[in-house]
This record gives sequence, C-alpha cells and structure tokens, in this order.
Amino acid sequence: MSKQPHAVGARLRESGPAHKIVAPDGSAAWLVTRYEDVAPLLADPRLSLSKQHAKPDGGYRGFELPPALDANLLNMDPPQHTRLRRLASPAFGAGHVARMRPALEKAAHRLADDLAAAGEVDLVADYAAPFSVLVISELLGVPEESRHRFRAWTTGLLGAGATREGMREIVGEMLRFFTGLIADKRTAPGTDVLSALVAARDADDDRLTEDELTSLAFLLLFAGFENSANLMASCLHAVLTDPELRRSVRPPADAASSPDATAALVEEVARHESPALLAIRRFPVEDIDVGGVVIPAGETVLLSLASANRDPRRFTAPDAVDPVRPDLARHLSFGQGIHYCIGAPLARLEARIAVGVFLDRFPNALLDPGSPPRWQPSPRVRGLASLPALVDG
Repeated sequence: MSKQPHAVGARLRESGPAHKIVAPDGSAAWLVTRYEDVAPLLADPRLSLSKQHAKPDGGYRGFELPPALDANLLNMDPPQHTRLRRLASPAFGAGHVARMRPALEKAAHRLADDLAAAGEVDLVADYAAPFSVLVISELLGVPEESRHRFRAWTTGLLGAGATREGMREIVGEMLRFFTGLIADKRTAPGTDVLSALVAARDADDDRLTEDELTSLAFLLLFAGFENSANLMASCLHAVLTDPELRRSVRPPADAASSPDATAALVEEVARHESPALLAIRRFPVEDIDVGGVVIPAGETVLLSLASANRDPRRFTAPDAVDPVRPDLARHLSFGQGIHYCIGAPLARLEARIAVGVFLDRFPNALLDPGSPPRWQPSPRVRGLASLPALVDG
C-alpha cells in the first residue's frame, strides 16, 4: 500500500473489486479491497495459506523463512492447521486471558509511573511497545535481558526500508534466539506457555515436530508483539486527538458511564486503524471469480483488511471513529473463519487495560504540540512510529 493506505484503498474500491499489483516482497499479486469480497474470502477454503499451492513461477517470495520458522499457522491449511491451533489455543482462551488481567494491570501502572516521572513522553516507545513486549515475554517466558530486541526485529522485517539482506540477518538472529530459548526451557521449564509446548513436544513426538515448536514460538512473538503495540498506540492517539471521544470513554467521576466504553473504543479503533493492513497472503487452489474478475489458481491474493474496514457500503461514515456504531463488531481486523486471530482476546485486553490505566492516571494528557505523531511507512502494518505526549505527573 502507501503512506496513505486509506486514501489508496478508497480509490481502489471505486475502480474495481480486484487489482493486479506489486506485493511488498516485489512479486506480482492480486489485491482485493471491498468488504463484500474480502469478508467471505477470508474464510473461503478455496484460498490456501500453504505455499505449496503457489505457482512455481508465480514470483511469490515472502520472508523466505527457514523450515524451523516456516512451519507455523500462517502457512498451513487443515488438518495440520487444526492440530497446531488446538495445541496453542489454551494459552489464549478466555479463562487464561482473564487470569492474566491482574498482572497486566500491575505492569501498566508500573509503566505509567515511569511516564509520570518523565512528563514528556513517547507513548509508543515508553508505553505501548514495552507493555506489549512484557505481555508476550511473560507468556513465552522470555528473560528480561533478551526483550529489547523485539521491536528492532519486527521493524526490520515489516518496515518500508526492509531489504532482503537485512531480513535474512534478522531471521537468522531470531532462529538462534528461539533455538536457545527452547533449549533453556528443556533444561529449566517454567510455568509459561512455551515450557508447556516443549513438554507436549517431548512427551509425544506426534503432537509437535521440532520445526513446528520453533515456528509456533516465532509466530506468537512476532504477531503478538507488533499488532498489540500498534492497536494500543492507535487507541491512545484516538482519545488524545478527540476530546469528546476521551470524555465518552472516561467521563467525569460523578457522571454515569458504561463499563463497556473502553471495550467499544478498542473495537472501533481496531476497525478504523486495522493493525495489519493486509491479511496473510493466500493462493487459490482453483480459479476464483471476485466480482467478475477471475484470479487464476496459484497466483498470490492479498485481502485488504484496512480497505474493507473503511468500505462505506458496509460501514456508515467509515472514516469517523464512532464507538457506538451499530455495526461495530463486523470489522475484519482479526480475520474470519478458521484463521481468525488466535491472540485476539489477549490483544483486546491489553488495549483496554493500556487505555484505561492511561486515562485514569493522566486525565489531562495532551499530544505534544511541538512533535506531531508519525506513522510507520510500512506496506504491511498500520501503526504509529512515535506518539509524543505531555502527561501530568
């Protein structure tokens, strides 16, 4: 996409249902932009996530991950996908996520203490990113001294300036990191999710291969950190930009308020600024018709979540942030069908806590008038690179 993905999406929606484009990896692809097409295609079994269905000469390259990182849910169809998702799902189930709430609230307050001491802050670097790092690190049992690398890794892989050589170097670093982390869990297991997955792998070789184990850890870190941090920062940007919106989420103490106001805000911002601009690429197993455009089997298909979520045919006044819109829950930011984001409950909880704690602690916070927010110039994700703010200690 571009530095203005929503404007581009609007033009493409009007000009046709599917467009031949150059994908972020430089290969040819089809981009689908309308809600009426994107929503059903997200769950259509004729669109495979497995690269074995890509045309040999189709030009698809992707991240070119080694086998030890490539055997993950984003490259699989049933039954392999079903088996792996079933193993990973307990870590993101409603019960486990609810039990995490006290620890997450404590972490958010600790970060807010640091913001109060500083006064002038960047809510990406000083709040959203470290909060997201902490959550996924606790989930996987990543030592504190290793956590500082995460944002550099994701930026290096997803950023507009990413190069093949740079990506290969980062992938190599991540492979070495996860191989070492899994070895540590075998020697000294903890109560974290990765220790449980290692135990499952070692108890029954039929449940998880070693590559699947390493790839699953890679995916949980990669997706869990970047998307959650972007959603949190976008929520904070929304309430700091719109005073009326802030009042609707955190009204005066003597006013009646809905306990679901923050949850509704998070849901609406997820629609308005989808953390992932595009769903993971797919490959048709047969020729498919998209609004009269035939996409041949094996070619790369990209489904634009950002464009579908701003489609005026589906959402009234889609460019406005409206947490009380009647069609709030119909956005596509977390996907559809069997590939619906496994970490969605945790991402929602993180964002709700981050916004709630911030507004409770800093009711008079302002965007820094001397330093405007900057969005990441990425063709893959929608997130703020920086969000300078002034907070009241």
